[in-house]
Amino acid sequence: MASSNCRFLFKNGLIPNLAENPSVTTLLEAHQGAYTTTRTHSDGSLLLFWERHMSRLSNSLRILLNSNPELLFNSEACRVPFSFVSTKPTMWDSLVQSLVDDSMRNALPLVLDKRRSGEELAITCLVSGNVDSLEELEEKFSTAFDVYVHVGSYVPPLFGIHQNGARLAVVGRGRGIANAKYSDWVRQRKQLEKLRPPYVNELLLSNNGDQILEGCLTNLFVVCHKDVNGDYHKSSQRDNESTVSIELQTAPIRDGVLPGVVRQNVINAGQLGRGYCCVDLVMPNVCICSRNKIPVREIAPSWSEREMWSEAFITSSLRLLQHVEVIQAPSSWESLDTQTWTDVTWEEKQFENAPGQITAFIQKEVMEMASMEGYPVSLFDDR
Repeated sequence: MASSNCRFLFKNGLIPNLAENPSVTTLLEAHQGAYTTTRTHSDGSLLLFWERHMSRLSNSLRILLNSNPELLFNSEACRVPFSFVSTKPTMWDSLVQSLVDDSMRNALPLVLDKRRSGEELAITCLVSGNVDSLEELEEKFSTAFDVYVHVGSYVPPLFGIHQNGARLAVVGRGRGIANAKYSDWVRQRKQLEKLRPPYVNELLLSNNGDQILEGCLTNLFVVCHKDVNGDYHKSSQRDNESTVSIELQTAPIRDGVLPGVVRQNVINAGQLGRGYCCVDLVMPNVCICSRNKIPVREIAPSWSEREMWSEAFITSSLRLLQHVEVIQAPSSWESLDTQTWTDVTWEEKQFENAPGQITAFIQKEVMEMASMEGYPVSLFDDR
């Protein structure tokens, strides 16, 4: 299906007077702030995990306000009022939801009129601090922020086709303030591009070259084989399959990874947004692995144990879940100080029969949850 390549930018619900609408990367490089990205589902009728995205956007905003306000207001000298820092999280949730909803009600009806049938939309919401308004701020918090809504066409890749798998490479260290999603990371990660080998479509992060944390845009999961005593074995040593079990591994948040929305669905359901939790929706064991008794260990996958990996996949709000075809890593971690990828000697882990059974099952469950938690786009259309 051909994409219409539609692209729209709204600032505080209005279309800026620009010669042409920028790409989402250009937008994020130009403005400091907290952001989140999601997309539509089911022929543009539903927003994926919208409530969760608003909750994470609010949380990212609070983290930046408390720890690194310069990443929100684009000014190292800005002074955040105490009233901001002391505001209750529920009030921030309500403020962020209101600001974004106002912009979405203006943006989506216009964009939906331009959308082709069968085409999905990628939507990025950026909340950027307005340092000039901050200096004049009294009680009206909303005047201290500008809300950008960027909408573009998106064609999801088909799942289950081996050639549609992700090709990954470990190229750099983990990011700071990893528990917040902020636009300055878009600028920071550009320096890693020189180390991207050909055909690699996602870059992985590690602080020591062995424990893999996450991707620049995704969370990483691997299916690792171990025996019933908890020891890890190479595939060639697994003569008695009855003594072997598997576990799903992914780096814990405390190691410095983004608490991705789809990651949350896979291993830790948590809050669903606007104060609701799984109990409110009568959805016990709502996270996929808990509900289906898939063993999970929150530990950074170790490259030195890669021969025990039978499957791998990455998750993100656009790709949802994508199986991994191959992972590359430098044979020497110090070699990443070189100029380009051609100066690095690479090692590979290939997943020849991808997607594997666990990956395919979890992907199916993620898609079902996406429909179940879909937020109707029609709620933003007052026409």
